Amino acid sequence: MGGRRPVAAGMFGIGVIAELAAVVLSWRLEPVYDTVLYGLSNLAVLGAGTVIVRRRPENAIGWLFCGFGLLNIISSDLAQGWGLRAAAEGWPGGPIGEGISAVSWLPNGYGWTLTFLLFPTGRLPGRRWRALPWVGAAGLLISMAAWSLSPDRGRDFTSGRNPWAIASLPTGLLLGIGMPLFLGSLVAAVVSLAVRFRRSTGLERQQLKWFVLAAVVAGIALPLSFVLWYVSPAAGLIAAVALTGLPLAAGAAILRYRLYDIDFFISRTVAYASLTVLLVSSYAVVTVALGAFLGRGSAWTVAVATLVCTVLFRPLRARVQDLVDRRFNRSRYDALHRMSTFLDDVRAGRRPPEDVQAVLREILGDPRLELLVFLPESRRYVDLSGTARDDADGRHRVAIERGEQPVGVMLYDRTELAPDLVRRVVEDGGLAVEIARLRAELSLQLVEVTASRARIVAAAHAERRRIERDLHDGAQQRLVSIGLALRHAQHQLGDAPAGDVRATLDGAVAEAAVAIGELRELARGLPPAQLDSGLAPACQELARRAPLPVSVRMPDRRFDTGVEAAAYFICCEGLTNAVKHAGASRVDLIADHDRERLVVRVVDDGVGGAAPRTGTGLTGLADRVAALGGTFQVQSRPGAGTTLVAELPCGS
Repeated sequence: MGGRRPVAAGMFGIGVIAELAAVVLSWRLEPVYDTVLYGLSNLAVLGAGTVIVRRRPENAIGWLFCGFGLLNIISSDLAQGWGLRAAAEGWPGGPIGEGISAVSWLPNGYGWTLTFLLFPTGRLPGRRWRALPWVGAAGLLISMAAWSLSPDRGRDFTSGRNPWAIASLPTGLLLGIGMPLFLGSLVAAVVSLAVRFRRSTGLERQQLKWFVLAAVVAGIALPLSFVLWYVSPAAGLIAAVALTGLPLAAGAAILRYRLYDIDFFISRTVAYASLTVLLVSSYAVVTVALGAFLGRGSAWTVAVATLVCTVLFRPLRARVQDLVDRRFNRSRYDALHRMSTFLDDVRAGRRPPEDVQAVLREILGDPRLELLVFLPESRRYVDLSGTARDDADGRHRVAIERGEQPVGVMLYDRTELAPDLVRRVVEDGGLAVEIARLRAELSLQLVEVTASRARIVAAAHAERRRIERDLHDGAQQRLVSIGLALRHAQHQLGDAPAGDVRATLDGAVAEAAVAIGELRELARGLPPAQLDSGLAPACQELARRAPLPVSVRMPDRRFDTGVEAAAYFICCEGLTNAVKHAGASRVDLIADHDRERLVVRVVDDGVGGAAPRTGTGLTGLADRVAALGGTFQVQSRPGAGTTLVAELPCGS
């Protein structure tokens, strides 16, 4: 197979050279559109055949296209160009070229007969069709002989006379025999295509839809061009465009390029054709009706008719598209109808919006389809249960947006699904996705609030037990010792030397000093007395005690006690981390009152890389802020310092 591909490429190269020569020979001797369009049409056949041979060398249609595509270029375009140029310049062999060109449409038609018979597999649809190619070949040979030798074909030659005509030959009788065989085989081939289409399913049916659509267009255009061939120049244009569509559709179908978009093209073609007829009819009716009153040439008549068509366009388009989808694109109609029914159930409260994932799976037939929603606050994607997920796992991805804001993303596996249908179904279900996103976000916030409260309770309990333990094991024992020492000193005052009493009192004082130190240690972390005067004085006192330069910028006004305590602890924790862990040389404590929020920032120029972890001070701060209904962020890229940002609700 691999050795045959260069043959097809070589045929294409020869075809391109021959077609360029034909264009040069025919230039300005016939209409330019005739020269260019027929050249492109023949190159489309040859090019499609070359690509099919390269991608599907086992399919006979590729070689068939290569063969009769190259034959058309040589026998039709090149021969005609030579005939025209020879007649104009007096070159020899002009009648030969004109005679070959005049009969070239017959081999071309036989090529399409074989194409209809073999498409899309490259094999006949059954044993009973074996005789048809031979019948068509017999009709082809008889018709070619009669056509080329008929005295009636003088119009195909510049001289007006067929130099190859044989008057004694019954060409009329031969045409009467050959043409029915030839055209009958072509019609039978079309019938075989229809039979194959009715029996087909799945992939082959989609391939046939592509080709049948192009064949229907050609089936309307070619007879029309045949009737108008000697009447209007437009006949050649119609035939060229119709014949160009056939190989392109066949190539797309065999190579399976956007195979499942065919239903979309069919429905859109029928819908817009019907819509055009309806709008033109409306325009005509309004024009005639108003013309009777305002005059046929009135500008008001044209304006009103145009306005009526403009107003009718949107509702008419929606109605026509719905009717066409119901008939020609049933899968699309059913999909959109099922999504519309689901949305009605969501609005009525009969189904939860989270069922949108199951509905999409049913509509698109993909059990692994997954819907992820976007949480704007955390800038991450989660599934409908709230579990964080990666939105790019290699599957096909459809972004869901509302007002250019991301709402979610749908991941699916089925590559054969029409992209237009997938996007339309997802867009129609966007409302349910948005509601599901809001519910998932609310559910996660409730879970986070519950977990935060649990951590706060656990931390408070642990802190209370620590204080109890430290008081019992430390300060309490020392105070008991002080009491015993003082009691002992009292007894010594009676008869003990003054020096012994002094030593006992000195020991009691020392124990009291240690107890005071332990009580200070226990009190560390509680808001200082300066907080009674406000947040700014407390932070300034904190800055004075710090072992590195600290700048403080705080509002002078007072806030709620809980807000001031949270802000103070944020400053304490940020300053402690900057000294102990970050190796910072400077810290800024900043608080700004922004409308109904107090925004607290602690900025250091240390090593960065800080991250909240379970059991750390940063996690405790996040819980404290969340308990007040605020937000807490840690911005700490390695080497770029650390910034703690907390937004605390504080009223106006």
